[in-house]
Amino acid sequence: MARTESAMLALGTQIPPFSLKDVRSNQLHTQSLLMGPKGLLVMFICCHCPFVKHVEKQLAQLAVDFRNSGIGFVAISSNDAENYPDDAPASLAEQALKLGFVFPYLYDATQEVAREFDATCTPDFFLFDGPGSLVYRGQLDSSRPGNDIPVTGRDLRAALKAVIAGEAVSPDQHPSLGCNIKWKDEWLNRL
Repeated sequence: MARTESAMLALGTQIPPFSLKDVRSNQLHTQSLLMGPKGLLVMFICCHCPFVKHVEKQLAQLAVDFRNSGIGFVAISSNDAENYPDDAPASLAEQALKLGFVFPYLYDATQEVAREFDATCTPDFFLFDGPGSLVYRGQLDSSRPGNDIPVTGRDLRAALKAVIAGEAVSPDQHPSLGCNIKWKDEWLNRL
């Protein structure tokens, strides 16, 4: 399994605009519609990645635990579904149903949204405050497949709680680690 760290987009970056369809409802969602009064958590995930599989139950629980917090939640998959059919929208919809995701799960077919966020791996997390400034990016917690550390969501939960309380998020942030986003050939040629 390829291990890729998140790029750690600069704190304070404004949320990039996006407009993508949910894999379950086919409903169009934008960052402004998803933004809660306290903020928005954007999670780049997919179906087949062992790093995502390792934390996906915690992601479902996290959204339930913070459901009424004023922070919106959204997952985006940007993987090339043609070469990685396990990450096609139908598979993503099955994953969301199986895990009981209470947030929209969007498919970024052009991969432009992942590029705008500088997302590099799955999972990759971006927490924006109410005005849309990036206040946290990085890991869910220190657990990784095979390292025997329990999946608790500790790092991301602490950031969410700080945003909800109107406090500064700790600048001590660690990159997420996961599989690289599966880029289409045309994106690779642009690198």
